Amino acid sequence: MQPVSHRLESAWQPEGGRFGRFTFTLVNLSETPISGFRLVYTSLTRVIDAAACENAVFLRRNANFHEFSPPQGFSLGAGESWTFTVSGLHRQAKHCTDGAKSAYLTLSDGRHVPVAVSDLLLEGATSEPPPQRLPEGKLELPFALQPWPAKIDAVPGDGFPVVLYPAPGSSKDEIRAVDTVLSLFHRLFSAGHAPFTLASSPQGRQIVFAAKPELGPEGYTLAFSEREIRLEYGAAAGRQYGLTTLAQLLDGARSEGGTFRFPVSGTISDQPRYGWRGCHLDVSRQFYPTADVMRLIDILAWFKLNIFHWHLTDDEAWRLEIKAYPTLTTLGVLRGPVEPLLPQLGNGAEPVGGFYSQDEVKAIVAHAGALNVEVVPEIDIPGHSTAALVALPELSDGQEAPESYHSVQGYPNNALNPAIPLTYEFLERVFDEMIELFPSQYIHVGGDEVANGSWLASPLARKLMEREGISGTFALQSYFLKKVKQMLTARGRKLVGWNEVAHGGGVGTEGTLLMAWENPKVGIELAREGYDVVMTPGQAYYLDMAQAEAFQEPGASWAGTATPAHTYAYEAEGEFPEELKNRMKGVQACIWSEHFLSRGYFNRLVFPRLPAIAEAAWTPKAQKDWLRFAAIAPLSPIL
Repeated sequence: MQPVSHRLESAWQPEGGRFGRFTFTLVNLSETPISGFRLVYTSLTRVIDAAACENAVFLRRNANFHEFSPPQGFSLGAGESWTFTVSGLHRQAKHCTDGAKSAYLTLSDGRHVPVAVSDLLLEGATSEPPPQRLPEGKLELPFALQPWPAKIDAVPGDGFPVVLYPAPGSSKDEIRAVDTVLSLFHRLFSAGHAPFTLASSPQGRQIVFAAKPELGPEGYTLAFSEREIRLEYGAAAGRQYGLTTLAQLLDGARSEGGTFRFPVSGTISDQPRYGWRGCHLDVSRQFYPTADVMRLIDILAWFKLNIFHWHLTDDEAWRLEIKAYPTLTTLGVLRGPVEPLLPQLGNGAEPVGGFYSQDEVKAIVAHAGALNVEVVPEIDIPGHSTAALVALPELSDGQEAPESYHSVQGYPNNALNPAIPLTYEFLERVFDEMIELFPSQYIHVGGDEVANGSWLASPLARKLMEREGISGTFALQSYFLKKVKQMLTARGRKLVGWNEVAHGGGVGTEGTLLMAWENPKVGIELAREGYDVVMTPGQAYYLDMAQAEAFQEPGASWAGTATPAHTYAYEAEGEFPEELKNRMKGVQACIWSEHFLSRGYFNRLVFPRLPAIAEAAWTPKAQKDWLRFAAIAPLSPIL
């Protein structure tokens, strides 16, 4: 590893501007003085007033990319530091991850040099350490189950079988199901003792299978005795969930015998509370290798979650190979100082890319399908499309004034133009390839955060609006999304989108599923309009939100804080009128990746809140118990 030659330290003060002030200090740790350089850092706390900085010159910004130069004639000697301040911020910093996420220098000879960064410090206020996320747990029944079953009447035993195995006479599919969950366990707990064997064992206990379609496709029952375990299941998913329950019970009893036991008698009768039990992953802001995506799907299966919502495109990158448009995954994924896309969200001097080939997508979809997890792909349109527009500039109206509108994330002119015929040809060909890759009946098309004012400076869009009698951005968005829905319907697919799909007149409610993310009340409003709804409010189910108000706690803050206790206790259908509850199809966790610059940050923010949401998705409200969950959650696998 090369030694660090420059480091950027940053602090935030609540005084010094409407939203406080940054103080940056660049330290030259090299043996060589530098002059004529420029400093770039990326930060979600953006500068919106170019003049509001001292001892530096603000040069440009693109979303989270910021570039400065020192005063003219300045030279930074070896071992010396340069300090400058920046106010004119668009919001205050609330957490340690709100400062610079990455930095680099562009030297006078054009070379780009990495700069190390540290978390943001707080000055001028008390910085409290973050609290413990979980209390000491308490168990009424000593069973290690995540999520907790709908009904359990089991008696803990003093010992446990060494292993469980399919009874002689089990069908080929039943034996394969045991192998599937055994392999899942080995992948998640590589040092754990196998809960199953496919061969009979005198020290083990046999599993007697029985298909019972009346239990429903995801339902199962377990009956325990000292001689055998009887597993009745409605279909393949229920059989897998019953086996997963057995694996959790036996692993907990073996690894934490002082806390957990294995049943010696009694029953578990189980089925999910909701049909849609989802987890979303944003792979555009940060790229996750195929192995990481597969491991996350393994974790979802372990928690009996059944939907993997794969957010494949955004402003920052287009990650899905589309053979009709190869530049989407060449130009549309490269971020770097001289690449088509500027560095963002933790990128520095070295270019970064990454995408999923169609062969990798097929492997991931097959992996998920074997675990009864459905992959719902998302391409985020018409907004959040900077990467696509960089890759395919012909999708832009060349007469549209540059920077005529900006998204909430600061991207200029980032929405596909509904007035350009090529837009629809592009989407038709993208959808044609997607339906060959993804067997799900759903395709998610985003539809969120289109900036008010989008397209209004486009002569082509203005002409379309005049011809069709359309007034305003959101009515034009509705016009666009109705065409998209027609494309999907013609291909036998249902449209899924974020709640803003309903703006400006929305789309037809039949065969449309919307995700309520902005706040819980939005879901009820959508249900009243006739939409089916999945609840994923940022205030409880966004796993990038900070888990405490303490400055040292990492994460985002726009939706407040979401402690594990709050996430666990939140009841998505709590305020739904009785006559609308049939419109609520389930709940979903969302993993947005702006703050996930390391595996450590990922695991700290995602767990234990992901299993908390899994329990909310599966376990009846009356059976939820926060202290019981707190006792079991530390057994959770992590990425």
